[in-house]
Parts: sequence; C-alpha cells; structure tokens
Amino acid sequence: MKKILSKSFWADKDVEQLVGRILIIGVVTASIVVLIGGVLYLNQHGQLAVPDYRVFKGEGAGYTTFNGIFKGAFQFSTTEIIQLGVLILIATPILRIICSLFAFVLERDKLYIFITLIVLCIIMFSIFGGIKG
Repeated sequence: MKKILSKSFWADKDVEQLVGRILIIGVVTASIVVLIGGVLYLNQHGQLAVPDYRVFKGEGAGYTTFNGIFKGAFQFSTTEIIQLGVLILIATPILRIICSLFAFVLERDKLYIFITLIVLCIIMFSIFGGIKG
C-alpha cells in the first residue's frame, strides 16, 4: 500500500487535477454564495429609495473584518453573505498555492519550494498587512 504523503502516491497529473478541482470548486462556491446573498439583498432592499451618494459614508466593521463578515453571514445578513463569497473567491488561489507548495515539498524541489513560499508570503502579507481590527 502506498503512503499518502509519498511522491509515488501523488503523481504530477494527480496534483494538477487536485489543483484544477480546487479552483473550480472555489469559484463555483464563491459564485453561488454571492448569488444567494445578492438575491436576498434585492429581496430585502430592492424597493428602497436610491441613497444619497453625494455624501460619503464609510462601512462598519461588519464589512471589513473577517470576524464581522463571519458573524454577519451566520446571522444571515445579506451584505455579509456577499462579502463571504468574495472571501471564498480570494481564498481559492491561495489554496492553490498551498497545494502547489505541498507538491513541491513531495518532489523535494528546493528552488520551487523557495519561490512558492515567497509568493505565498507576499500574498499573505498583502492581505493581513492592512487589516483593520
């Protein structure tokens, strides 16, 4: 029996298929979540008057922090459900990079491990470097 964390278990084609499925599932899931949130939002707010866009009003923590988005989505707040879909869409390529890193570690390819770690660190720093609260 092959070990699940061995190079013989994960061929290049297997890794490519896994990464492809992750991308497809992530994009489809994000699209469905955003569509559900959008339909619910239009159902609740579709008949309201057009807001006054001459005055800028910033958004609260519910829209701009992970904690606020998750709490609001679990309380079925429509705007936070839409934001959750956006977060899923952003997380999809990050998960792809992590899977690629896993494949390079199995292959023991030090150059690609190093390059992938740099890309992952840059993305993570750009995401978490400017987060409020």
